[in-house]
Amino acid sequence: MTTFLAIIVLVLVAIAIWQMSKIFELSQAHTDNSEVANDKDNKLNGYLMFGFLAAFYIFMIYGVFKWGPLVLGTPASEHGDDYDFLMTMSMVLIFFVQFLTQGLLFFFAYKYKGQKGKKALFYADNDKLEMIWTIIPVITLAGLILYGLFTWTTIMDVNSEDEDPMVIELYAQQFNWKARYAGQDNTLGEANVRLIDIASSNILGINEADPNADDDVIATELHLPVGKKVLFKMRSQDVIHSAYMPHFRAQMNCVPGMITQFSFTPTVTTEEMRADGGIVEKVERINDIRAEKRANGEDADPYEFDYLLLCNKICGQSHYNMQMKIIVESEEDFNAWMKEQKTFAASMGKDDSSNGEMAQSEVFISDDEASIIGVN
Repeated sequence: MTTFLAIIVLVLVAIAIWQMSKIFELSQAHTDNSEVANDKDNKLNGYLMFGFLAAFYIFMIYGVFKWGPLVLGTPASEHGDDYDFLMTMSMVLIFFVQFLTQGLLFFFAYKYKGQKGKKALFYADNDKLEMIWTIIPVITLAGLILYGLFTWTTIMDVNSEDEDPMVIELYAQQFNWKARYAGQDNTLGEANVRLIDIASSNILGINEADPNADDDVIATELHLPVGKKVLFKMRSQDVIHSAYMPHFRAQMNCVPGMITQFSFTPTVTTEEMRADGGIVEKVERINDIRAEKRANGEDADPYEFDYLLLCNKICGQSHYNMQMKIIVESEEDFNAWMKEQKTFAASMGKDDSSNGEMAQSEVFISDDEASIIGVN
């Protein structure tokens, strides 16, 4: 019985509220209850459009000054200036078109706002306008694409008669890089992932019967001589990786089952880049952040600039840590480093008297690497 009475009370309260709302509507009989925007509403919305446009422009300009210093800065390869010019030209065009079109968009929203007695004019088509907004982008994009193709062809031209590029293989696997130098003959030995044998230290699947492989050198740190063109041959053991060397403006996918390539000439040594004004400023900013972390008890060692080879494909859970240090040095320092490295023949126990001094550069294989390729 109590429940029934409670329901009756709730129903009566609802009826009372409904009746009160009707009385309120009657009290507003002489006001404008139309849900259609009037001239005042349209004018207000037009001004708000200009306000939004101003905020958009302010944020765009703020972003350029705020995050502009985060760009890479001085290119460290011969083709870097051409690459940066193409990027700068593209960004200038993008910002110009965005500035112009956004301004027109919001200006038209104000100029052609709804007004009482004003009727919109409908155009079925306008051949002249369509021609303009089709031809201009076509010409602009065609120019960018042609210049980009020309730049790409120049970068990838490794058949110049006056050049003999040094050949290096970049071998990618989850989640590390290996570099294989072609040795004195500048010819890489044949390799196949089916030939990988951890027990015999053949971690890259190099064909031991190929004589071109004897003087190959495997390293976990990439050394490059400044001013010498380098042709990178790239392989992947497991998934698609991407060899990304940002300061050299170089990137190429590493695809399982095929060999891709990219070439460039390094022009700035590691020591010279460390003295670059932009790099010095960035290093100081990073070290300030790390100093604050150390003050809070966090583990953050001081940072020193190094070129890096990164993976630019999300290749798994440790993708973020897939990197290899790159050292650009003089030809004398590079040759001295090479003399200290052990050749493939020497690492396989073969006689290798052609390599001079051999240092302790055995390639270490971790348990994780062994498990990746199915070797226990």
